[in-house]
Amino acid sequence: MRIPAFGLGTFRLKDQVVIDSVKTALDVGYRAIDTAQIYENEAEVGQAIAESGVSRSELFITTKIWTENCNAEQLIPSLKESLRKLRTDAVNLTLIHWPAPKLGLNIPETMQALLEAKQQGLTELIGISNFNIAQTQQAIDSIGLEHIATNQIELSPYLQNQTLVNFLQAHNIDVTSYMTLAYGKVLADPVLGEIAAQHQTSTAQVALAWALQRGFAVIPSSTKREHLISNLNAQQIQLSADEMQRIATLERNSREVDPEQLAPAWD
Repeated sequence: MRIPAFGLGTFRLKDQVVIDSVKTALDVGYRAIDTAQIYENEAEVGQAIAESGVSRSELFITTKIWTENCNAEQLIPSLKESLRKLRTDAVNLTLIHWPAPKLGLNIPETMQALLEAKQQGLTELIGISNFNIAQTQQAIDSIGLEHIATNQIELSPYLQNQTLVNFLQAHNIDVTSYMTLAYGKVLADPVLGEIAAQHQTSTAQVALAWALQRGFAVIPSSTKREHLISNLNAQQIQLSADEMQRIATLERNSREVDPEQLAPAWD
């Protein structure tokens, strides 16, 4: 993968809560941090990184461009503002947060502006988030497959999104899974519970291990040190083919994030 397989998500974390989460995560070994303009926590993430003592060169920082900034005039200035807040000259990965077809987002124009940001050295890699197959193909046609590092999409044992995943993996576009625990809904799943008992681990770790073994990058969030450590340790779990197949049967097409004005027609 071009991007780290394991990182810290910061969605819905604000103010001192996100500062503490990022600093604790960096302290226990995380080196990838995912934020976004709309999270309104980039400045706090930047502060936490600065106070952590971890060298910028060790870190992989991702941010996402919000819909109102996805045009040729505003994308690069908005990214520069994100860099200022994050206290860095460049991020490692910048994504278009939503395709927002109902808001009239122009994918070719947006992708060209994002590519220009990469060429200016403001971001090492670029990619997309919440794009369906047709929109991903539009992005590819706009700037070339080689420039699209990932599509960050909602994925969990309850939303396996197989058609889109197959398309992305066939095109060697890294898949980043967000909401891998489905807002915690998978934590009480009896099948995951049985598998967790076999491995003497937690259901959260099993869900994360499932995603990692599918070849996805994961970015779970937590505010508690013990959960941050536990999530990170999911990388050590090896599920059997039979266990992976049992998890495959949990598909419900159950989506947690589907904003009407922003989301595409899902595949």
